[in-house]
Amino acid sequence: MTIDKDRGLQSNLRRKLLMGMAAVPAMAVLPRMAFADAPPATSAINTTGLAVTDTDVTVGILHSVTGTMAISETGSIEAEKLAIDLINKQGGILGRQIKIIQEDGASDWPTFAEKAKKLLVSDKCAAIMGCWTSASRKAVLPVLEQYNGMLYYPTFYEGLEQSKNVIYTGQEATQQILAGLNWITKEKGAKSFFLIGSDYIWPRTSNKIARKHIENVLKDSKVVGEEYFPLGHTEFNSVINKIKLKKPDVIFADVVGGSNVAFYKQLKAAGVDLSKQLLLTISVTEDEIDGIGGDNIAGAFSCMKYFESVQNDNNKTFVENFHKMWGPKTVIGDVSQAAYLGPWLWKLTAEKAGSFDVDKIAAASPGIEFKGAPEGYVRIHENHHLWSHTRVGHARLDGQFDIVYESPDLIEPNPFPKGYQ
Repeated sequence: MTIDKDRGLQSNLRRKLLMGMAAVPAMAVLPRMAFADAPPATSAINTTGLAVTDTDVTVGILHSVTGTMAISETGSIEAEKLAIDLINKQGGILGRQIKIIQEDGASDWPTFAEKAKKLLVSDKCAAIMGCWTSASRKAVLPVLEQYNGMLYYPTFYEGLEQSKNVIYTGQEATQQILAGLNWITKEKGAKSFFLIGSDYIWPRTSNKIARKHIENVLKDSKVVGEEYFPLGHTEFNSVINKIKLKKPDVIFADVVGGSNVAFYKQLKAAGVDLSKQLLLTISVTEDEIDGIGGDNIAGAFSCMKYFESVQNDNNKTFVENFHKMWGPKTVIGDVSQAAYLGPWLWKLTAEKAGSFDVDKIAAASPGIEFKGAPEGYVRIHENHHLWSHTRVGHARLDGQFDIVYESPDLIEPNPFPKGYQ
């Protein structure tokens, strides 16, 4: 992974700061709040041996702060710590301050599983905020189900999954992909698509859904190429030459992590002008552009449910708080915002359930609303995914997006869509 010197220094500083804070429980650096009423007895809200005391409750944060995925997951850690900070300042959850134990998944899926087991079995964490790639979530899922843990998972993903032990705060594939393809076909007259992605379950399943939509739903449209590359791959000149020969109307990209830096820089170096060549990504947010450089991706379109430039009062406050805690130069992408939702949805659900017990949290989750969401409003569906809007952003030189489309209504999550499996 190659990153500009200044950005690399900034990222290193952010990582060191995050690792340093990992050893400091949030409650240790925040003032205690006075409770108007006596908090409920621990025996009443914790019947399964979780790390809950009369004064605090422990949560795990499990993301990559090293390896190729650190470029994407650092923002999620920052967002989760911000949400926990704010919740603690408001008095915590059920009268308990939230303590954090942070582990590094190190962009390695067996490590994610190992750390998840530690957080659940040794640390008795009441919930885990974490994972980014579907590969890491798939590695952690058996551990969650075996030891009955609860994961708040923030990333847009391929769908085809539903678990009692996971709340999916990002979008599933139909919410993100179908609206984006419909928009670029209608607004730009696109008919031919070249699909390029990283080689693991999310890009392959997402592109399978995209291909079915292009070939079976969009009129007179076709896929003219489809290529995959290993995580961390940095040599894209060969596929860029293929794209130039095929001349697709749209490059549909779901390359992830540090590979994005090489892909977009080499695309520009090869003379592909994104102000003329349509490119629709479902994987690049403001977090990745922080490493790619705005001048290398300006003109591309990105389909997400959130951009930092969303205009509403919730987001204005969120952005101000984020910059106050992590510095004015930090950026906020779609997954970071979805990560911020996790602690808040957990708080609202625990208060509804009157308990931290995982079975009671799982049962109480459907119908939970978060009206303070930076993206506007979210509600948990019976299938543990969120109702949400879909937006298309147009990348600017400064690394931010102009929002050019927003779905008129909240889109119902459908992780098992008929005709797309």
